[in-house]
Amino acid sequence: MTSSGFTPRRSVLAAAIGVAGAAAVQMTSAAAAPGPARPNPVAASAASAAKKATTEYHGWTSHTDWLAGAAKGVRAEAGARPGIVISRPAGTTDYTDPHTGTKAAWEYATWTSPVRKLTVPATEAIVSWNARTPAGTWIQAELKGTYSDGTATPWYVMGRWASGDGANSIRRTSVDDQSDDKTSVWTDTLAVDDPASGLRLTAYQLRLTLYRKPGTTRTPTVWRVGAMGSDVPDRFEVPASKPGLPKGRELAVPRYSQEIHKGQYPEYDNGGEAWCSPTSSQMIIEFWGRKPTPEDLAWVNPDYADPQVCHAARATFDYQYDGCGNWPFNAAYAATYRDLQAVVTRLGSLTDLEKLIAAGIPVITSQSFLKEELTGAGYGTAGHLMTVIGFTATGDIIANDPASPDNPSVRRVYQRRQWENIWLRTKRYNAQGKVVSGTGGVCYLYFPAKPTARQQRALTELGIR
Repeated sequence: MTSSGFTPRRSVLAAAIGVAGAAAVQMTSAAAAPGPARPNPVAASAASAAKKATTEYHGWTSHTDWLAGAAKGVRAEAGARPGIVISRPAGTTDYTDPHTGTKAAWEYATWTSPVRKLTVPATEAIVSWNARTPAGTWIQAELKGTYSDGTATPWYVMGRWASGDGANSIRRTSVDDQSDDKTSVWTDTLAVDDPASGLRLTAYQLRLTLYRKPGTTRTPTVWRVGAMGSDVPDRFEVPASKPGLPKGRELAVPRYSQEIHKGQYPEYDNGGEAWCSPTSSQMIIEFWGRKPTPEDLAWVNPDYADPQVCHAARATFDYQYDGCGNWPFNAAYAATYRDLQAVVTRLGSLTDLEKLIAAGIPVITSQSFLKEELTGAGYGTAGHLMTVIGFTATGDIIANDPASPDNPSVRRVYQRRQWENIWLRTKRYNAQGKVVSGTGGVCYLYFPAKPTARQQRALTELGIR
């Protein structure tokens, strides 16, 4: 039985860098095969690595931000939620949808960010965005990086996205086979091919292209675009942290199981057993008081429980990756709901996560582990999403784990030290004793367009504004 939003697109990176694992959850009672002796990291070097910044997120979201970019046919709009829209198209181009074979003409306009110099020269970059795409419109997000040797990447497509998938829309898709022999794009992640060489990304620009059917006045609106650059050191273990919430805190996040959807709509990532990412996304969307409309859910079989989870799977499905685990696509889906923002980033510690929980912001995390490495899970996984909703008074993790047999059993309490290590490490041993990748602290953050002062302080401390 499988239970994950990932398939092996990230495993290609395992030999080079520590990134999120990308196979399905393996529901098994078998003990792990013996492997090589586990490393015993030196505490001093681990503590030193923990103090060094390894991640930077930067976003463009204010009216001033949008005016700072180079616009061709795009207009920056002020207001309660500033964004960019098509004003007068820069031109028309043909696009053949690789998933439908449909060739169509589209008007387009572009916005290019200023060059962003990374405070953390990066081995990886992930772009995420918040946008509205009415029927007959879509967007493309691209990144161009500067290397530490002074050369530059090409413009890499980091996603072609539309919220819908009807007859008047494209199929949302990642783009494979993008590489310049120094870096490569793996679904949603741009990665340096050989980090051991010392090559890093030191700066980047983002480019948005907004598309619409020719002759119409409809337009996409983009409210946020940003990128996370990171250089997380290889590590099998991370230093243990001390609990930071003496009284603990638990947020009232709805509980949804992906497993009750097993066999439903297998055209979307093999059905519910692989829907950990959209199921987690839906939990937090509803925590913030948003839900799909009855019209949104009209296509779902009325006999199915929690039809909004089916809707989330369809709305996050990447037709190239052939799955629902594309990280930016999940964030983009969440941000289609009224006044919600969403970013993909990495956190450096459980202390960071505790600050968010204390401020009332639940966090979707990506982790991989053997069954015996997480007491109470009952499964092992090479890549799985769950929602951290709180901490006990003793610092243990309270998580809504969608890989549960039913909704009531979704709430789990996991041991702090076990969970901390499986989430933050970048290297691990699989059941065959081989060294494979860990997740390195990847997470999704969904929060209101107008956070409270406390929420804004917590986000600002993580570089998110």
